[in-house]
Amino acid sequence: MLQLQCFEALVDAGSFAAAAARLNRTHPAVHAAVSALEDQVGMALLDRAGYRVALTPAGAAFRERAVQFLRQYDDLRRSAAQLAAGDEPELRVVIGDLCPLPETLGALRRFFATCGTTRLILLFEAIGGPWERLRKGECDLIFHHLDRPSPEFETIARLPVELVPVAAPGFVSNRPARPLAPEDMRPYMQCVIRDTSHERGGGNYYLIEGARSCSVPDQLMKRELIVQGLAWGHMPRHLIADDLAAGRLESLESPQLRGTSLPHYAIRRRNVAHGPVAQRLWAQLQGDVAGE
Repeated sequence: MLQLQCFEALVDAGSFAAAAARLNRTHPAVHAAVSALEDQVGMALLDRAGYRVALTPAGAAFRERAVQFLRQYDDLRRSAAQLAAGDEPELRVVIGDLCPLPETLGALRRFFATCGTTRLILLFEAIGGPWERLRKGECDLIFHHLDRPSPEFETIARLPVELVPVAAPGFVSNRPARPLAPEDMRPYMQCVIRDTSHERGGGNYYLIEGARSCSVPDQLMKRELIVQGLAWGHMPRHLIADDLAAGRLESLESPQLRGTSLPHYAIRRRNVAHGPVAQRLWAQLQGDVAGE
């Protein structure tokens, strides 16, 4: 097991030193564990010729199975600990960057008001960050939008979030008489949320090709930057409704420059063991939907 853990940490972190720091082990210990793993499986898993350690083709295929095994092992160990201890000592919940906080935190407050022995570990992630934590088994459930449904997950529908392209009044100079098109916004700075996942590839939503862009860590920073006239971008309507009503922001939406509505869900992995507290929270969230 240690050999597989060292192998995965090395691939994920990119170097022996970083893997050793992550596992709280020495550099030689990690190197020895990975070398022993290669000897045991009878093939080279790593290409050490370059500046950074890289996977060989065989190593890439082996890693897919190793990651699955490590996740199953973690799930089994966690399930055994829950069975031995009763209620889970903590519950890990990730809230996505677009999620309506009053409704989501209100649901968690109602649940944990009657659950005094389990500690809530609340994490905030953006874009692909919630999905990465869920897939790695680093949380019990997430509140986030669902781009691609998968049988790997089970979901409970929550609130839709409406996204609107907005800017400060006067930010778009020489605005054409016709409705705005995406190419009209290319000269202007566009603000996007920074993806918190390490496994890139989730993409930047609504990014205008060829436009200058800046990134921020969360929606509140994004709103302030747009209100101050430094950029434009798509914002959740529930965060800017007062700004639109007061004239601090104006909608740029048109048939070509569209907003959208993103349904949000409570999401958890399907084929893993969920402890009694996690099961009760899931049942409450299902009841909230049924009672609407």
